[in-house]
Amino acid sequence: MARAPRSAAKKPRLRALPGRPAAPAPSSDTEATLAYARGVLEAEARAILNVTERLGDSFIRAVGLVRECTGQVVVTGMGKAGHIGQKLSATLASTGIRSVYLHPAEAVHGDLGRVGRGDVILALSNSGSTEELLRLLPAFKRMATPVIALTGDAESPLARGAELVLDIGPIEEACPMGLVPTASTAALHALGDALAMAVLRSRPFGTEDYALLHPGGKLGRSVQRVFELMRSGPANPLVLDTAPLAQVVGVMTKTPGRPGAACVVDKGGKLVGIFTDGDLRRRVEGGLTDFTVPVRDVMGKHPRCVTPETLVLTATTQMRELKVDQLPVVDAEGNAVGLLDVQDLLAAKFV
Repeated sequence: MARAPRSAAKKPRLRALPGRPAAPAPSSDTEATLAYARGVLEAEARAILNVTERLGDSFIRAVGLVRECTGQVVVTGMGKAGHIGQKLSATLASTGIRSVYLHPAEAVHGDLGRVGRGDVILALSNSGSTEELLRLLPAFKRMATPVIALTGDAESPLARGAELVLDIGPIEEACPMGLVPTASTAALHALGDALAMAVLRSRPFGTEDYALLHPGGKLGRSVQRVFELMRSGPANPLVLDTAPLAQVVGVMTKTPGRPGAACVVDKGGKLVGIFTDGDLRRRVEGGLTDFTVPVRDVMGKHPRCVTPETLVLTATTQMRELKVDQLPVVDAEGNAVGLLDVQDLLAAKFV
């Protein structure tokens, strides 16, 4: 019997290996997937909006308890609610409220030592019947630490054992089986944010306080002040206006960090000018090599300057617009208290 030509043989179909994405779905299935994903987002949005209708006196009292807490706000929860609780604790801490996350399972094995009188407990559980949380309620009662329950069942054991209940109500999960915590955790997350922000709004906490707690990254830089970066004390290159140019160059060279300029002051310490590396270079290029002349005859007069409280972002913009690498820093009386150098801005990632 003749064999079929090799070219006519049917090629075997390759199966997707475990962990490897399957082939692209047909366009109709793609549209169905997008429609379902949109439905998930809509379900979670509805769950959050429904919580807004449930805010009332208990929420106002909860804001007061957290605001007036003399200890720390202890946030606890198991599973997905526990993850939401960790984020809530971090949010509170970032806005100046002392807070710690307590894992319920670890708490019954000694971590209850983190809790003390003066603390407030935020307990998160959609069902309100999480066994690990319920086992903690008697201990919280003995410690006289009030419990605020964030739950989806206002009649649950957790709610009955709490001083205050913040109820998100019954929520249908946005998953094919109706089981995976999705819409309920979105509602708990949003309710926790609402509580944290309402507490923040009711306290004296401004941008400077926020900057103190966020020294790194873009957030910290956005509220950083000049006094935090400027060169001051021995690093501030000061020369009297009567000093010869040779002395000025020496100060610029010997000052720690070797700044690219010197702040020129009068006998009272008031800023009267600035002399920069660029000024020196231009003089030498023009054949002006007399280094005995007093700096007041060759300095830049009436320089633009900033105050120690100026935002570094504002000073950076000013330096960019003026096309300069240094800005003198003066206090309210006009005294030269520092120098902001572009090298410092580069090191702090402002430029």
